[in-house]
Amino acid sequence: MKFDPKTHHRPFASAQGRRSIRLKGYDYRQAGGYFVTLVTQGREMLFGEVVNGEMELNDFGKIVAETWQWLETQYPYVALGEWTVMPNHFHGIIFILDDDGRGGSRTAPTNPQTVPTDPQTVPANPQPITDAVKRKPLGRLIGAFKTVSTKHINVARHTEGTMVWQRNYYEHILRNETELNRITRYIESNPARWADDNENLSRKPNP
Repeated sequence: MKFDPKTHHRPFASAQGRRSIRLKGYDYRQAGGYFVTLVTQGREMLFGEVVNGEMELNDFGKIVAETWQWLETQYPYVALGEWTVMPNHFHGIIFILDDDGRGGSRTAPTNPQTVPTDPQTVPANPQPITDAVKRKPLGRLIGAFKTVSTKHINVARHTEGTMVWQRNYYEHILRNETELNRITRYIESNPARWADDNENLSRKPNP
């Protein structure tokens, strides 16, 4: 069964307001895996185009890709799973690691099963997490990503102060390996399905 974002988080339209769409009472600092989606302001096709089912990044898209990878080097408790930059949105899996900072365990926050460790997603030379290196909650990590990518894009296009992303973002807590695998496939297949993507403003309507 394909992963359907409509059944796992709220519709994209809700992100344009200021109302929080996070799970009430949930501690987003705790270790686990999260699937996040961000959409550009006004759904602007800002990051490149899909050609023959493959995403071709422009300079702004490359900034987004580099900034997302920067999170893993900036914060020793962050590791990245599958991710993709699309013309006007971004999908990514992000892991907040447990207190040893080595990436050996990525326990899903609300399930005893453990998300498997992929050596390619573990930061190089991880540092132990101490009182001096406190984990930021998911929202602040995404906020850092949005802030840094926006700054560099606006410098590149000489549009200081212009919004790049919608105010909010969408997240889904990964609760087990099956869900992780399903969402990974969903992210991988995003460019190939662009012609039918709800975020593709030029897609042909269903007959």
